[in-house]
Amino acid sequence: MENYVVLSLETHLFFARIMKEHSLFLEAGFMCADKAWIERVDLFRKRFEDLLREVVEISNGRVGRRILESDELLTEFTIPAERRTEQLSGVAIDSNISRQTEKLRAGFCKQENEELVRTVHRLNQRAMQLLDGLIRFKENILDEVSKGRLFTANYPLLIQHILREAKLYRATVNELMNHKELSYKNLRKTEEFWNQIMMEHALFIRGLLDPTEEALIETADKFAMDYKKLLEKARRQDDRALGLTEETLKETLKYRDFKAAGTEGILDTKIASIIMPLLADHVLREANHYIRLLESECED
Repeated sequence: MENYVVLSLETHLFFARIMKEHSLFLEAGFMCADKAWIERVDLFRKRFEDLLREVVEISNGRVGRRILESDELLTEFTIPAERRTEQLSGVAIDSNISRQTEKLRAGFCKQENEELVRTVHRLNQRAMQLLDGLIRFKENILDEVSKGRLFTANYPLLIQHILREAKLYRATVNELMNHKELSYKNLRKTEEFWNQIMMEHALFIRGLLDPTEEALIETADKFAMDYKKLLEKARRQDDRALGLTEETLKETLKYRDFKAAGTEGILDTKIASIIMPLLADHVLREANHYIRLLESECED
């Protein structure tokens, strides 16, 4: 059960933050006329923020060192990006959650704590309910956009993209609740999933950069093509190959550096784009998350 607690907390520390930010990006992308949609997604944002706040409160000394050192929960840019995005969007962001996350220390429960297990199980149930609602909401957005009844500044592909991430989060929590652990049996599928996510990040970055940023657009396009090739290689193989995992890790480390430089450039207003500062940091953290998964596999 100790593993159940640790894995559950680590899952929420990463994904609950991702979900609340997805909600913010959707909220900022709606038109002023769509007040009902804005109110609905703002409620999801607040509820995932509440979930994350509670998870952070009980995670100190109960999660692994690797997740805290991976920069997938926070980067040096996260709090400045939150502040700038709040100013630009008018959407409130509780950066105290990030400040408390910075203070987390690694550690594991030395003995089974039944009350803690029950608390974590309730958090998992709550996350499942929230995710069920958010998934339906994102599907509704896609349906309305496809029928020309709703306009959003977010690409339809971006909405599909964040919908897949919500479904991954839900599947992860569901596996934890049913088996009290994560099997990680199909790591090739994991790589395919995240390579697709990384490729789409590059496509979004390319499309959100100002047309004058020709060099950055060219670099983003190259990353998109590189991940497309990795996807094609993976799909041609019946089983995972360590060589492909190592190749993917090298590519993602380079991509992480590109995203970090981009986030810094956007915060310093040195890059012309329509990329929210928090979106830039968001995709950087997802790359860091993927790097941790790849490094763990290469070490096994």
